[in-house]
Formats: sequence, C-alpha cells, structure tokens
Amino acid sequence: MKKWQVIVIVLIIIAIIVGGSYASSRNNMVRKKEQVNSAWSQVNVVIQRRADLIPNLVATVRGYATHEETVFGQVTKAREELLAASTPAGRIQANGQLDGALGRLLAVVENYPQLKANENFLELQDQLEGTENRIAVERRRYNLSVQDYNTYIGLFPNNLVARMSGFTRDNDYFKTTPGAEQVPKVEFPGAPATQN
Repeated sequence: MKKWQVIVIVLIIIAIIVGGSYASSRNNMVRKKEQVNSAWSQVNVVIQRRADLIPNLVATVRGYATHEETVFGQVTKAREELLAASTPAGRIQANGQLDGALGRLLAVVENYPQLKANENFLELQDQLEGTENRIAVERRRYNLSVQDYNTYIGLFPNNLVARMSGFTRDNDYFKTTPGAEQVPKVEFPGAPATQN
C-alpha cells in the first residue's frame, strides 16, 4: 500500500469518527431539547387547569364578599396576563403575579366564616390545592430537564457542536416568586390544624 493511500484511509477513519461523534451529540441535544419542551407543555397544562378554576373560585367568593372588587380585579387581571403570556419567561412572571393575587383572595376569605363553610368553596379550594401540588411537581420536572439540557450543551466538546448547530442555553428556570416560601395560613372551621 502506498503512503498516500494510508493517509487517505486514516483521514477517512478520522472523518467517520468525528462525524459520528458530531451526529451523536447533535441527536442528544435534539432529544434533550424536546424533553424540555415536553416538560414545559406539562407545566402549561396544570397552569391552565388552575386558570380554569379561578373564575369559579372568584364567583363563589364574590357571592359572599361583594365589596372586595379590588381583589377580584387583581385576580382577574393576573389570570388574563397568565393566559396571554406566550413565552416561558412571560408565563413564569405572570404565574408569580397570579400567585400573589390568589394569596390576597384567600386572605379575604378569612373575614367570611360563612364562605369558609360553603361546600362549593371547600371543593374549589381542594381542587386548587391539588392543582398547586401538580404545578410544583411539573415545575420541578421542567427545571430538571432545563438543567440537564443546559449542562449537556455546556460541556466540551458538546458546546462546539451546540454552537455549530444553533443550540443555545435559552431556557429559564421556573422559580418561585419572592415571598412564596411563606405558606398562607388558611384554616377552616372544624378542620384539623395543618402542620408545616
């Protein structure tokens, strides 16, 4: 075999190895990006479920607390902004505003013992609590997917492949709003006290 043939064979082998490595890394990036998109879709589903519950909750509270229009307006406006947000960053911010507005609405409920005993309100409150738990679970899954994707495209040599293929670290983590670590205290007559 001639020297130039050996060089050509070695170059072909190197090209196959580099090309295979590039294709493998790029395919993994596509897979991880789709996992992020899927996780975000699940977050949207549970956020939409909560948004669907809010009009019924507001209507129930309004039946007892007719002069609390400011709070009702805040909740309605925050819900509309959440539904209008089209990007993950916008949705995350709007979700924080809705969390605050719902907290104020639940604080108003404390002033109305008849409302706290209303069966419809208790059912809506229970559904909202279950939805909040689902949001927390899906938010965690989304954040883990974002972390996995961002880490993968940040590692060498994946960062080179990401740059050449147009993959960027453009995903926002879904963080809680400041003060969200303080759980609102909502107690219902006859219900056992909850432990934090």
